[in-house]
Amino acid sequence: MSLDRRGFLAGTAALLLAPRVAFAQAATERRFVFILQRGAADGLNTVIPYADPAYASLRGPLAIDAAGAIRLDGSFALHPSLAQFGALYTAGEALFVQAVASPYRDRSHFDGQNVLESGGTAPYQLKDGWLNRLVGLLPRPGEPAIALAPTVPLALRGPAEVTSYAPSALPAAGDDLLLRVQQLYAQDAQLHALWSAAMQARGMAGAAGLEGKRQDPAALGRMAANFLAQPKGARIAMIETNGWDTHGGQNPRLAAQLRALDTLVAALKQGLGDSWRQTVVLVATEFGRTAAVNGTGGTDHGTASAALLAGGALQGGRVIADWPGLAPAALYEGRDLRPTLGLDALIASVAAESFGLERERVGRVLFPQMAAGQGVPRLLRG
Repeated sequence: MSLDRRGFLAGTAALLLAPRVAFAQAATERRFVFILQRGAADGLNTVIPYADPAYASLRGPLAIDAAGAIRLDGSFALHPSLAQFGALYTAGEALFVQAVASPYRDRSHFDGQNVLESGGTAPYQLKDGWLNRLVGLLPRPGEPAIALAPTVPLALRGPAEVTSYAPSALPAAGDDLLLRVQQLYAQDAQLHALWSAAMQARGMAGAAGLEGKRQDPAALGRMAANFLAQPKGARIAMIETNGWDTHGGQNPRLAAQLRALDTLVAALKQGLGDSWRQTVVLVATEFGRTAAVNGTGGTDHGTASAALLAGGALQGGRVIADWPGLAPAALYEGRDLRPTLGLDALIASVAAESFGLERERVGRVLFPQMAAGQGVPRLLRG
């Protein structure tokens, strides 16, 4: 029985999960990594306002004891699972932003993620993503962005061409099979080009891309570093993390989530080597969680949260917060941490500084309806 060549390509490419991968030299040595925490991460137990007198009473059994946390300053401490972030903070390579939120206020995961990724002010207002628009602002055309995900997330969708890559959960194809497929497609211009691109991505991913462990944070961090460290590799990457919705049994779940995030970023730093000095990593979520514990040992959907930044390019070692407080009168709608800084303003500032672009222009392109006058201090080293 004969084998249809195009059907076989589709099946074999599925083993690699790397269709239409192409790379171009971006006219910058800076790297920007966006890590999305899907599910609404609890910022109050990530960057802990231990000095606020209302924190312990609101959180009850969920309150993190400051004695066991990583002390940042006289007001805030870091969750003990974030040991690597704590070391980066001490080295001036991490900073934290508290009481930050996108313009969205209605506490639906899908709508909140749409607003965060599209850069609009309401769900489904914009069809493309702010990260794709950032790619379009880079000084040289090409494909300098990659999503470490099975499909391209909304934040990277749009007219600027990008790609995605993720390791398959299926057994890795052997070298003999790959050689036979290469020979099979050698005389077909279209299929040979597609196959070559897939092989190029496979090579850039390195061993981390062949482990078949999509949820292994260390492998994911190493794989991202392999793409970003290449001289002709990506300069923008997006990584999705899931599982941040902690309605019940929050403390052990959040600790595991944060430990995985910490491991991912540590592996990314190690894999980048000297390129870490040119790197900025931004970690953000669609919204935060309620200030008070609920009846099942968790927290419900809230509003403001915390953003985490890491990288050798940062002017770190600080917490940025216009802290609104957790007293009853200070809470948003009587239940949530009140936002005092726009996540869109933070993203626009760090993106502009990362690539040496004019901040106002970046803000207009990435977030067309962003509120004016949201000042963000300088984030990167001069």
